[in-house]
Amino acid sequence: MNTTATNKSYKSAFIFLTTLFFLWGFITVLVDSLIPRLKDVFEMSYAKTVLVQFAFFVAFFVFSLPAGFILSKIGYKKGIVLGLVTMAVGCLLFYPAAEHRLFSVFLVGYFTLAGGITILQVAANPFVALLGSEEGASSRLNLSQAFNSLGTTIAPVVGALFLLSDSVKSSDEIGLLNEAQKSEYYLSEAATVQTPFLVIAGFILLLAVVFLFTKLPTLIEESPKGGYFTLLKNKIMLMGALGIFVYVGAEVAIGSFLVNYFYDSGLAPIVAENETMMSIANTIANTFNQSFSGKDPKSLLGIFVIFYWGGAMIGRFVGAYLTKIMPAGKVLSIFAMLAISMIIISINSTGLLSMWSILAVGLFNSIMFPTIFTLSLEGLGDLKAQASGLLCMAIVGGAVIPFFFGNLIDGFGFKTAFILTIVCYGYILFYGRFKTKRV
Repeated sequence: MNTTATNKSYKSAFIFLTTLFFLWGFITVLVDSLIPRLKDVFEMSYAKTVLVQFAFFVAFFVFSLPAGFILSKIGYKKGIVLGLVTMAVGCLLFYPAAEHRLFSVFLVGYFTLAGGITILQVAANPFVALLGSEEGASSRLNLSQAFNSLGTTIAPVVGALFLLSDSVKSSDEIGLLNEAQKSEYYLSEAATVQTPFLVIAGFILLLAVVFLFTKLPTLIEESPKGGYFTLLKNKIMLMGALGIFVYVGAEVAIGSFLVNYFYDSGLAPIVAENETMMSIANTIANTFNQSFSGKDPKSLLGIFVIFYWGGAMIGRFVGAYLTKIMPAGKVLSIFAMLAISMIIISINSTGLLSMWSILAVGLFNSIMFPTIFTLSLEGLGDLKAQASGLLCMAIVGGAVIPFFFGNLIDGFGFKTAFILTIVCYGYILFYGRFKTKRV
């Protein structure tokens, strides 16, 4: 076997896959940036908006196990192509949904799109982990996930500048239009949604064709029988699945309620009166051709959420290096401990210290998903595709834990609710230390 040729093949495959991580992160959030437009087209209530998030996370639960089974039969490369095609089909379904103003069709389209993303997650994550030594798997996946975060950071800017407009009319304004004007307005709004989604679908299909003809190493030799039953008896893998569940749940719970937390803590006037904070806010807002003079206080506070999600990108680049020079389990436990420390500081302080400490949790979230993922796959051989399905299924924690977090806020307030996230990160700390001791 030619080691040099193999390493070159692995390096090329890693570059292609990292490009895919960037593009699917970019496309996913670009689609998210169109949701406000769709909300107006369908005149969706907030209850319906919750259904959109629910459809996204439930897709991980529904598609993950079938994806793992399919991958064990067809291999990672064909699985990636299948995921891309499924994403494209989801985007194409938005065309009739907008044309006929059918929210149910939009939900099916979004569910299908999320299903395609799930298949990509199940295929691409273990593929990157397998492209080299098992010791370097966490470092490789952290680097690939960093480019995914780069895509998710850039996409909102592109969406705001090129896909959204201010031509939306309120229900009262629509009521003043005659039938011909209403028809013209609805057609115009539908086209605003349809054109971007058609472009996105076309681009995804082009990407699928590129991957179909890209030479990637074959890493699944034989489909193992009874894979899922074997994995359900594997304590380490199940502990990792629980780690993914609590990590995604805690990250989404904190990110979803940050603006409310800041507002409830009385941070709006503190930020508005701070020259440095306003300079930061307006610098970011100018990217979107906006400013914060006389804006809603929640809008002002919301601009700082970019630091929570953007921290994940920075942390993953750092994490790719750290997991290369240190045991991945040790890095995971350190980051979990720092996340817990930031939450404790935030709920026991006030003002800007409370704000920046909770935003810093995003930085320490960064390496958790790829590191837990690769630690859970260690030593599983050809069962990795099916194990990846079980691990991605655990992403449903992003729907479950925020629900309980929200109920705790309603009943006891933010400071008590954050104890739930401390418990989540506490488990991740335990898992990191447990894996470190086993090395």
